[in-house]
Amino acid sequence: MELLPSLLSRLKTVDSRTVDQEYSMVRSRSLGYKKELGLTSEAGALKENIKKNRYKDILPYDQSRVELSLPTTDSNSDYINASFIKGATGDCKYIGCQGPLSSTLTDFWRMIWQYNVKVIVMACREIEMGKRKCECYWAAAQQSASFGPFTVSNQEETHPNEDIVVRNLTVTFQQASRSVIQYQFLSWPDHDVPYETAGVLDMLERARSSRGANVSPLLIHCSAGCGRTGVICALDYIHDLLVTKKITPEFSILNIVLELRRQRPSTVQTKDQFQFIYTAAISMFEQFLQTSKEQVYSTVQTKKTTTAASSSNRLSQQVVMNDTYAVVNKPKHAHPPPSAPTYSAVPLSRSNPGSRTMPTSHHYDNDPKSVSAAPIYSTVKPRAKQQSLPPSVTPIYDIASPTGQKPGEGSDYQLVAGKKRVVKEGRASAVWDLRGREDSKCKARQVYLYSTIQRFNCRIQKPRGPRDPPAEWTRVER
Repeated sequence: MELLPSLLSRLKTVDSRTVDQEYSMVRSRSLGYKKELGLTSEAGALKENIKKNRYKDILPYDQSRVELSLPTTDSNSDYINASFIKGATGDCKYIGCQGPLSSTLTDFWRMIWQYNVKVIVMACREIEMGKRKCECYWAAAQQSASFGPFTVSNQEETHPNEDIVVRNLTVTFQQASRSVIQYQFLSWPDHDVPYETAGVLDMLERARSSRGANVSPLLIHCSAGCGRTGVICALDYIHDLLVTKKITPEFSILNIVLELRRQRPSTVQTKDQFQFIYTAAISMFEQFLQTSKEQVYSTVQTKKTTTAASSSNRLSQQVVMNDTYAVVNKPKHAHPPPSAPTYSAVPLSRSNPGSRTMPTSHHYDNDPKSVSAAPIYSTVKPRAKQQSLPPSVTPIYDIASPTGQKPGEGSDYQLVAGKKRVVKEGRASAVWDLRGREDSKCKARQVYLYSTIQRFNCRIQKPRGPRDPPAEWTRVER
């Protein structure tokens, strides 16, 4: 992935002069291959096979030619003008073949049946510039045709665009039937190139999709099976390098074309076709980089969505403090009757209103069917600590009675009659013992009950729970 941008930049810097130089090298090196590699074309040059070649100077190498072994009553020859071509993985992925002649139609279908070909790419028309470039080896739409022992039925014929015709063929041989898909490209002139690369790349993508995981070779042919056929093989070869991530810094279209020419002569026949490979390769690199970025972005977004969803699930399971809760009384002995539905004390969360369980020991306070009906909100009463007073202390009254006896020495206060008052704040309640103060200038003792309560309320705005009274308030004076 990191290597592709630099390779793309290098491909874009190649000018026409560089293309001319590289194509000259292709031609010069190809001439020496026969001697260097010992390549021969003896089978194609045999007298009985001469008429099976469309062009006398385009003969397959004996080392890579396709040999026929399927016997038929019409022909038992093992020769056909076709070559195995290795793909990027090293397997024989392609069969580069000339367009069949009228005398080789049966051999053409023998080859397809023997090697279990599923997809055919045809890069020519039957007639171009007034000359027949290829015999029609299929039937018209919704019809059938026989080629020796083979019956070919054209089940469906579609035109995805103005450049491509797709034919779904059914081939029958000795009561066995197979499906074959043919893609014919209509906009590729002989010894020339299409005006754009998108059409050819789209056809190849469709062919790869139809082929799927099938391991049988992809049959590619034009008229001679070298110029346009070689370009298509080179483009699919580069695509496989991209997909399998086998591109190296030494990637070179020159080397790819030379590799194809070692297996079939005159592959990529003109300089314009060589230039077309460069242009199409740039488009494939750009498209592959764009697709990779989209996949990475999609993967990141999927991870973010999954993380957010898991976080949301965790939050929904947690207790939120500002949710509404029902106050539940837990009776120690009494239980609701069997007919009354029982529920557990769970938060009535706005985010998860349906999460409730059904134990049998709790009930809602506001359930009218429960035994001990209570208000929706119960008053929380703290457990008050009991004060132990001496037996001599008299009860507390609202008005203090005069006395002539002074309290204990060293003290300005004594226990006086006070008022028992309940101070309520929120849900809490408390009982405080209030005491008065003795003023020597007054004839009677004044009980500052009201002011004491007010001071208490001002000092403590909202009691949060029960608390013990100050020690001075409950101190007993003797």
